[in-house]
Amino acid sequence: QVQLVESGGGLVQTGGPLRLSCAASGSIFRINAVGWYRQAPGKQREWVATIIISGGSRFYADSVKGRFTISRDNDKNTVYLQMDSLKPEDTAVYYCNNQVTIATRFQKEERTYWGQGTQVTVSS
Repeated sequence: QVQLVESGGGLVQTGGPLRLSCAASGSIFRINAVGWYRQAPGKQREWVATIIISGGSRFYADSVKGRFTISRDNDKNTVYLQMDSLKPEDTAVYYCNNQVTIATRFQKEERTYWGQGTQVTVSS
């Protein structure tokens, strides 16, 4: 019932910018938090950034702090990851994660959904 549309990946040169988008749709009562994760070949998936929708608190991994910015457009249920000063080590598949509240017939439930992933490649 909930779908995430993730886009914005591509090939960029070292130092270049790129903006990723994650749009949520479906039977969502409330989006509580959105996170970005990434996974490089042969490595485990790692957390990159999170935004708490109510209040707008933002958190970043040390590896991207100062270079990446997570933001939201609540009217469109879309969260962005603005990536600046990209490095080759940023190359990975990037995934968005939405923590949402849905309304069932009997109660509200907390659920987590993942996007399909988008490839970001930074050339040296």
